[in-house]
Amino acid sequence: MQIVSTASECRSIIKTWQLAGERVAFVPTMGNLHDGHIKLVTEAQKQAERVVVSIFVNPTQFGPGEDFDSYPRTEAADQAKLAAAGANLVFLPAVSEVYASNAKTTVSVNGLSTVYCGAARPGHFDGVATVVCKLFNIVQPDLALFGRKDFQQLAVIRTMVRDLNIPVDIIGVDTVREASGLAMSSRNGYLSAQEKQTAAQLYQTLCQARDAVLAKQSFPDIDQQALNSLKAAGFVPDYFVICRSDDLAKANSEDTELVILVAARLGKTRLIDNIAFSRS
Repeated sequence: MQIVSTASECRSIIKTWQLAGERVAFVPTMGNLHDGHIKLVTEAQKQAERVVVSIFVNPTQFGPGEDFDSYPRTEAADQAKLAAAGANLVFLPAVSEVYASNAKTTVSVNGLSTVYCGAARPGHFDGVATVVCKLFNIVQPDLALFGRKDFQQLAVIRTMVRDLNIPVDIIGVDTVREASGLAMSSRNGYLSAQEKQTAAQLYQTLCQARDAVLAKQSFPDIDQQALNSLKAAGFVPDYFVICRSDDLAKANSEDTELVILVAARLGKTRLIDNIAFSRS
């Protein structure tokens, strides 16, 4: 496994592979890797001859008072995990390698970036879209893989790629969960042992809401029951919403391809999750 820190080194290695006819898959990460990230790598290996992983804690997607400075940075452990998983190249740039000191350009996906998590974290998805666009320009992969845990992020990236004619296939990979059902996340490390047990109720609430939708209960009633359940468990809900899975608009009784999105705080930790499903 090769490790590089500059865009020029990264491009040079990848260009050699692509000239040899090898497909390149890309997995962007912010490090502090867990089994969900490793699943992205193993899925990438099924679809391409070479796998590139970036580790970059992106400052532009953190708002004032968020955890950029304290975000876990575990580069040595991450590199060991990626080597064991069979990644071919790790791109580990400094902030100055990705962002010019006088950078003036931001990528923004209108509409999708300002609802749900975008409303709670203004500017977050502009930071995500900008850094992913920049990484795509550096790596120039054939395909890129993202976890479905952050369903809104995946929708933002799919839309950006479509609208800007970026020649990268976007592959969504199912959420990896702990035995309790809790979605794996780098931020789970902020939870106490008791909070981690409670956090599993987030997914349980999603499953109950899905079953209620399939049983044709009214959406407002389902939303209210879910919010009440989360509050009773000790969460401070940010949102709980039943959406169309294609554009994340609020769903109505006629829609069949659905996703339920939730964000809630437990103690000092903000958790997100979702469940996507079809109904007749």
